[in-house]
Amino acid sequence: MPDSFLQYSCIVKSIVIPLSEATDVEVAGGKAAGLAELIRRGERVPPGFVVTTEAHRTGALPEAEIIAAYEELGGPVAVRSSATAEDLPDASFAGQHSSFLHVDGVPALHEAIVKCWESLHSERAVSYRAAHDVTGDVGMAVIVQRMVAAERTGVLFTANPLTGNRTEMLVEAGSGTSVVDGTADADHHVLTEAGGVEGWLEELKRAGTRIADREPMDIEWALDGDGTLWILQARPITTLFPLPPAAPGTRVYLEFGHVQGMLQPATPMGMANLKRVIAAMTASLGMRAEIVDIGGRLYGDLTGPARHRTTRKRLVKLLAVDFGPRAQAAMEHVLTDPRFAPADTAEGVKPDLRTAGRALSGITRALARPGAARRRLQAAVDRLELTAAAPADLSQKLAWVRSNDTGDSSEDITWPIVAGLLAAAAPGPLLKGIAEPSEIHTVLSGLPHNVTIEMDLALWRLARSADQHRDLLLGTPPSELAARFANGDLPDIGLAAFLDVYGHRGAAEADLGVPRWYEDPAPVFAAIANYLRVDDPDQSPEERFRRTQEKAEAMLLDLARRVRRRRPVRGTLAVFLLRRARALLGLRESGKFAGLYHLRAVREQLLLIGAELTGKDILGRADDIMFLDLDEVAAVLEKPTDQRELVAQRRAVHARELRRRHVPVALLSDGTDVETLLLASPGAGPRGDGLHDGGLRGDGPHGGLRGVGASAGRATGPARIIHDPATAHIEPGDVLVVATTDPAWTPLFLTASALVSETGAIMAHGPTVAREYGIPAVISVPGATTVIEPGQLITVDGASGTVTAA
Repeated sequence: MPDSFLQYSCIVKSIVIPLSEATDVEVAGGKAAGLAELIRRGERVPPGFVVTTEAHRTGALPEAEIIAAYEELGGPVAVRSSATAEDLPDASFAGQHSSFLHVDGVPALHEAIVKCWESLHSERAVSYRAAHDVTGDVGMAVIVQRMVAAERTGVLFTANPLTGNRTEMLVEAGSGTSVVDGTADADHHVLTEAGGVEGWLEELKRAGTRIADREPMDIEWALDGDGTLWILQARPITTLFPLPPAAPGTRVYLEFGHVQGMLQPATPMGMANLKRVIAAMTASLGMRAEIVDIGGRLYGDLTGPARHRTTRKRLVKLLAVDFGPRAQAAMEHVLTDPRFAPADTAEGVKPDLRTAGRALSGITRALARPGAARRRLQAAVDRLELTAAAPADLSQKLAWVRSNDTGDSSEDITWPIVAGLLAAAAPGPLLKGIAEPSEIHTVLSGLPHNVTIEMDLALWRLARSADQHRDLLLGTPPSELAARFANGDLPDIGLAAFLDVYGHRGAAEADLGVPRWYEDPAPVFAAIANYLRVDDPDQSPEERFRRTQEKAEAMLLDLARRVRRRRPVRGTLAVFLLRRARALLGLRESGKFAGLYHLRAVREQLLLIGAELTGKDILGRADDIMFLDLDEVAAVLEKPTDQRELVAQRRAVHARELRRRHVPVALLSDGTDVETLLLASPGAGPRGDGLHDGGLRGDGPHGGLRGVGASAGRATGPARIIHDPATAHIEPGDVLVVATTDPAWTPLFLTASALVSETGAIMAHGPTVAREYGIPAVISVPGATTVIEPGQLITVDGASGTVTAA
């Protein structure tokens, strides 16, 4: 940049500054600050200047300053927006604001700058900021750079954005500016760490390695006629899922959270607690689980079992019960990867003969006398319903938490539940050729002794008894009703009694760090409002549940008649097991229900500790303690230090991860999302199943999406995309389209006509509850919440496992 301009800019530095000095995001915006950093690090960036945010905020175009800077620079130029909320670590704002290339002349330059300003308030930019929780005063600076006479342009991703693999770079290149402005197809090149390249690709690879020394970057570049490489822009790749923790070798991790209906990130305290609980549970079964935190989600390291010569043979089959077909397909692919070839030194599941003996005894007892097993289980659950005694001081409170944070792994709870699961899984193969899977699903619906179903029906009865307050409950936001309930300003509709029994539940309830219904009953009020909209007596949950039970019993009698004629021995055994499944399978929800008593008590003690630490200016508020772990709390009690900045940082990361909609089913240690490798296999459609997303909208050859049928039946209704049950507005007949569900979501099922879920297994609780109410369910439909449009009329076929446009 000529000295005359540098001298001139010192006078008007807040209005027009050299690009090399644009280091302050509040003055120059995120894009300009990123380019200034590249210049400082010695990268070749086209020279330019910045019209700062001060000009935008005053609304005055500094014509004289711009003309002076432009004449020194020379044209034509590229004019790019640079908002203060742009190129952020978790929000790139790519394509949200305006950019203009080949701008020539002062009038055209002035027009381009004004249009960049205006783009800050475009509908798409406003929506993007809202979706990423970007609030406050956002300013807009404008970058003006000398236009590179490019022979070739493109984008370099220093990590593969399609698979997440951090050991690969992806290059998209084309002639002129065609790639960057999207007017032509690009050539694609994948650069690996080990693979050698030559010429401009080699230079580009070296530049990418330099620029992405801290985090993966999206780099816009150009080669001029002399073959000189110019860096036009660099910003973080914000869509990548976080990497697993560093570990030796190549490892595979399976997502565990959706088994508990959790795809949202856990709080740090919740994550630490879940690791301890899962370790204690698996230890009681004679196994060991290595649980890791990836992006706040629970992942299990299955490298050992995948490489062990014995366990790998049954690993895929074991995933069927809780993890479902997507996890099974991913693991099948992993087992074909040479990096996971069997190894004599690999760790597997080591059989524990003592545990095996207890398991055999407990399961046999439950199958022989299911009524007695239920009574033993209920007694164990009752023992867990305790009230935490508040110790006197902080250290005693913490000691109490440490001694009570894993709950009770009572075998009186474990083996009846396992017996029910085994009894439900075994009849399928025994009845092959006699009964269809949908018929067995029918038998395993309308199950008694399910505490979640009992909860939903109790809430239904509460809503019906509150009909005299219909206008109040339908016309007031749930959050306001919750506040009025807390203040004692609502009529008594029986909610306090309901919360006495079920108030320890809540969405993502396995996370110790999230509020329970008794703390914030807004989700309960939202469910009550949804129930009050049901005006057809035949569609009442009680009536639907009764019909489902009758169908199940009738189907079981029909199967018993068939097997007597065609397969008397194996068939009779299958019918016996189905009867036992109906007696025991409903207990599956009881284990978690009981464990939540402990979580409630532990959470209450932690909040008491948090309140005292807040009073000592260590935390900002009581629930900040959920963004620490127990070791950190212990350290603070021993040596008080201000934790507010650390908590704020962790809350920001947690908020960012809450916005993430895609959570990989399986990850490799290099960041690869295993499902993306399945989608790239020959013959696979966009979702790996031969179907096309567009087909759902009526323009594809197959006309729908395919998942796995988990509850028989067929229903048509408008799609209701739900991400948070606390704010869900459901009309009777809506089709619920969700990523996953946990028991706190099930009150929504009472008014829905069908369920579509992105995750799940047939015996997971979402499909199980759908079967209880006799509504069709299709699970394991990747991307359903984004592919299906809100309000779109769709048909869900639980027999064929398809979702189609109606």
